[in-house]
Amino acid sequence: MKRIITLLLFCALSVTGYASEGVKLESADIDLSDKESLQRGAKSFVTYCLGCHSIKHIRYKRLAQDLEMDEKKLLIQIAPQNASIYDKMFTAMNGHDAEKWFGLQPPDLSLIARSRGKDWLYSYLKGFYADHSAPLGVNNTVFPDVGMPNVLWQLQGQQEAVVKMIEGKQIVEGLVLAKPGTLSEKEFDDLVNDLVNFLVYVGEPMQLDRISRGKYVLIFLFMFLGIAYLLKKEYWKDVH
Repeated sequence: MKRIITLLLFCALSVTGYASEGVKLESADIDLSDKESLQRGAKSFVTYCLGCHSIKHIRYKRLAQDLEMDEKKLLIQIAPQNASIYDKMFTAMNGHDAEKWFGLQPPDLSLIARSRGKDWLYSYLKGFYADHSAPLGVNNTVFPDVGMPNVLWQLQGQQEAVVKMIEGKQIVEGLVLAKPGTLSEKEFDDLVNDLVNFLVYVGEPMQLDRISRGKYVLIFLFMFLGIAYLLKKEYWKDVH
């Protein structure tokens, strides 16, 4: 019984959007039908993320198809220089160099939105703050002691943590913008939201198609259920 109660409490916390240590997650506004948002997100990923992280399960040709872009236009506006339309989204970073610089090779992000969740990603990308005791000079409210630099710091600016002591332990109560970036708060939020929107799409490119077809599958199942029920009555009417 205790295990069941514990499981239910854990599920409740997950639904309400809390990360580890009681950090409340912000909500990402995901719309996979917004092709312009996906295009902006793809561009941001190539610009700020592809230097370290790959998305090895998708090709630029598939991006052009799903994002409704001309292939040549996608290669010019989104893909890295000299990329082929048939290339997968591999990072150019050498794995050995990555381990030397960061301690481990940065993970492939093909399924990160499915494993972590859209709200976790959105809050994580916005949750970096200055921490001079950390090896890379930054920490994160959602992922404490993170081993990744804040690649968006020039856009966001520098955040500092508002810390309070609880039972002798330092707890990050919030973040304040100490040094503005090149984008306003709303512009930065929109950029991060587009980036997360793109990562959600990458995790399941067929999601919209699956959802649109799902209603027809349900209609068929209900129709079949009705037919099956009528057949059952017909076959069993003489048994009684």
